[in-house]
Amino acid sequence: MTNRKILLTAAIAAVVGSVQAADLKTDADKVGYALGVDMGTTVKEIGTKNINLDAIVAGLKDAAEGKELAMKREEMDQTMKSFAEARMKEMQAQFEKEIAANAEAGKKFLDENGKKDGVKTTATGLQYKVEKEGKGAKPTKSDSVTVHYEGRLLDGTVFDSSYERKEPVTFKVTDVIPGWVEGLQLMNEGSKYTLYIPSNLAYGETGAPPSIPPNATLTFDVELLKVNGDTARAEAKAADAQAAANPTEAKPADAKEAKK
Repeated sequence: MTNRKILLTAAIAAVVGSVQAADLKTDADKVGYALGVDMGTTVKEIGTKNINLDAIVAGLKDAAEGKELAMKREEMDQTMKSFAEARMKEMQAQFEKEIAANAEAGKKFLDENGKKDGVKTTATGLQYKVEKEGKGAKPTKSDSVTVHYEGRLLDGTVFDSSYERKEPVTFKVTDVIPGWVEGLQLMNEGSKYTLYIPSNLAYGETGAPPSIPPNATLTFDVELLKVNGDTARAEAKAADAQAAANPTEAKPADAKEAKK
């Protein structure tokens, strides 16, 4: 959104916000109010502590009515540039504060959690607890697996769950975050583990907006339903089987030999 659009959004929201619900009699009233609410949501996200809403309304009216403007265009451009730069610095400071707070909270949690009965910590810092030990095969990095899982933040918020969707997921072991890659290879088919994953083995300082904040330590309940085997090997076997079923289709190497 451009700087001028930000101001226009705030102005419309301020003007329309003065209209009471009882005054929304015509379609024009309703359209204006709906537009104001929509744009006002954006203004709320930006914050209005450094914006004079009365001045916004005045600017809106002057521009709409073709009056002489109280500020020159160059001054407005510079004002908005300075506002945008200040806003960016403020957002960066908030982001860095959140990163530090989450890192501290994660370290505290893992330090305490690692002392609990049944919780084991690997060399990488991954923590896990065996809820149920299966008797099947352990997956390798070349395998694909089928799992049920639930992911939570430290405050207990569930950000993803195959249980809620009532459908397990299948993927290659290496197609997930490092904490999962390591944790899955500890499990036998039929096992259920709780994984406690530090941020550096999860989504790091970037996080995965909007569900997962930066530097978040995550907890996963993981149920390994099936080890599907080596995906590449399975594909090769399927290709060989197809070739055997169609012997008249020569392979490139076979064709080359035939020309000799």
